Amino acid sequence: MGIEPPRHILLTGAAGFIGFHVANALLDAGHSVTGVDNLNNYYPVTLKMDRLAQLADRAGFNFHQIDIADHSKFASVEGVAEADTVIHLAAQAGVRYSIDNPFAYAQSNLVGHLSVLELVRRHPKKPRLVYASSSSVYGDTSTPPYSEEDRVDHPVSLYAATKRSNELTSESYSKLYGIKQVGLRFFTVYGAWGRPDMAYWTFTRDIIEGRPIRVFNNGQLQRDFTWIDDIVAGVVATALRPPATAQPLHRIYNIGNNRPVELGRFISIIEQAVGRQAIKEMLPMQPGDVRATCANIDALHRDYGFTPSTRLEDGIPRFVNWYRAYTGS
Repeated sequence: MGIEPPRHILLTGAAGFIGFHVANALLDAGHSVTGVDNLNNYYPVTLKMDRLAQLADRAGFNFHQIDIADHSKFASVEGVAEADTVIHLAAQAGVRYSIDNPFAYAQSNLVGHLSVLELVRRHPKKPRLVYASSSSVYGDTSTPPYSEEDRVDHPVSLYAATKRSNELTSESYSKLYGIKQVGLRFFTVYGAWGRPDMAYWTFTRDIIEGRPIRVFNNGQLQRDFTWIDDIVAGVVATALRPPATAQPLHRIYNIGNNRPVELGRFISIIEQAVGRQAIKEMLPMQPGDVRATCANIDALHRDYGFTPSTRLEDGIPRFVNWYRAYTGS
């Protein structure tokens, strides 16, 4: 990615979907990465292990299975002291899972984020911190496209509430301790090596296997789908490049595609890539879900040149091809 000089990056959530791709991009650019992940079983651990297997033999990558919420163990991991930059992507993901498993979110997202902040606060190098927030913080009251200036006081899921709490805690740490931070509000990310709980994965799987797909809110949903390579470019830029304009110590950015897609069109694109029609089970709105997401990405474009370029019509076939190869479907 043309970023010099080489850095040493501490990456949490290294076995996750986005973390895996970020690690590869950093290693491709000549940086070294200390990756940590607790390898929880929210979705099959075999997928996380398969991602790590792709990274295992790469020069400059070292992995440690650790829960970042265990602060003393986390802070003592080999390689942490050398970190010039921290990219914090570890979290308990999923909106609907939080309804049944709230304490998992308190531990991973609240305690885990605080543990990262305390590590950076006490680190001798005072490394720059880039962390993952979520478009979920906008709830269902903002008007798309969502702007970073919108009020985000009405989360509709515990997951969203923990992510907003992370932003507020980061703001206080920047003011108290002068920590340089960027929070990234991810909009729906998809691609190879993705998460099996996401709609693009479950729809692809069920259409291939001839099973019904569950279409919520009778299909009256819109999502801002963003291809993984576009997301990674934005994460790496904010972590390792200075912004084009003067910024406060703590800055929050939307990172998405800015081209929301109707659920019906999304399903149609998957059907074309798979070569088979979906059997649709029409269902009402799910608790904790929102009707539409759309990112205003003007600020990230201005400060870091972020310009997503992958159309859904191109990305979905790439994912389907990867899925068939990975699963043997």
